[in-house]
Amino acid sequence: MGYFGVREPRRFNHKYIFVDERREKLDRIVENAKRDLGMLPPKETGYEERIRGAFEGETTHLKRRKEEGARFSTKTLVVLLVIMGLLLHYLVTGSLEF
Repeated sequence: MGYFGVREPRRFNHKYIFVDERREKLDRIVENAKRDLGMLPPKETGYEERIRGAFEGETTHLKRRKEEGARFSTKTLVVLLVIMGLLLHYLVTGSLEF
């Protein structure tokens, strides 16, 4: 009986009362525009930007993966093999019937 009446917990949806998102967005746009015009000094990078990718260069397996570039996924490889098998079957027999 426990399987049929399983309830999901309520989702957490906290809405701020004293925050004006529109005003914050406008302030960021004005600040970026002033920075572009040279009226404000350049923004200092935070610690997230400084450490992003810092460990990637130190590990050999991550460095090797980055140098190799994108690879085919296993699913893509299986699909390509099936298509090539069907094509080979069609070329040998002349029909797609099995």
